Amino acid sequence: MAKKTLELTPHAGEMLKPKELIEVRSTGKFTLEDRRVYNALIEKAWGPKLGDANHIFEVSTADLRSIVGDNQRLKNTLRTLMTTLIEVEDGEDWKATQLLGTTSITSDKNSGVVKFTFPPMVVDLIKNSTIFAKLDLEVMRSFRSKYAFSLYEAIARRVNMRRFTENLTTEDVRNILGVEEGKLEVYRNLNLRAIQPALLEVNSQSPYTVSIVPVKKGKKVVSFIMGWETKTVEQLQAAHKEMQRHSAGRKARASGTTEHINTEVDVLENEEEQQ
Repeated sequence: MAKKTLELTPHAGEMLKPKELIEVRSTGKFTLEDRRVYNALIEKAWGPKLGDANHIFEVSTADLRSIVGDNQRLKNTLRTLMTTLIEVEDGEDWKATQLLGTTSITSDKNSGVVKFTFPPMVVDLIKNSTIFAKLDLEVMRSFRSKYAFSLYEAIARRVNMRRFTENLTTEDVRNILGVEEGKLEVYRNLNLRAIQPALLEVNSQSPYTVSIVPVKKGKKVVSFIMGWETKTVEQLQAAHKEMQRHSAGRKARASGTTEHINTEVDVLENEEEQQ
């Protein structure tokens, strides 16, 4: 019987995130800062008490301000997490809840504390999870694209699967990248603003090499094939070096490793087979 995710202890410099909290459908805008703060709250709360829906966790405001910058932006992010709904579908079953439960900020002259809870449904998802992503904190800090952040999480939770490719619908790709509903609905925009920026950063800075290849029927993109693999020792060293460099010029430096990403797979209709 597989161990529950919550029974595992992350190593230094990493966090564990249940797959149930990855690729969730969210309503409304969800920024890179929002994602960083939510992961920080999960990381802070990690342990047996996270399985208790009544437990109130605490984290210093200074820790979270280091992510968002100031108290007002922190309040805005916490409001977003408290009002953003996540949807979980399993066949015909459907559930929805907020990402974050009751939350407060208390301050004194020297310090401040954020007290927070997770909604019962989120606690149940975490408590019953047996599949997870092992996330490198330094890698996550290096991302400048929210789409790269989401793609990295999605690949990290797949990396131990027996298969290394997956057929995806356009909606699947949007969920994996965390593209908001109603945004980037034209393939050209989705590719230019979400897919390519995500691949650029994940391939240059993470432990994985990833491709998302459009499958075309005629001129229309009808689906995608996503592939992934763990980098070699030399590639991992190069990725670590890239994380230490300024993000300016990253696209040019990475161009030699991302040229294959634009490859398109054409699906030719076989008229005889259709008849």
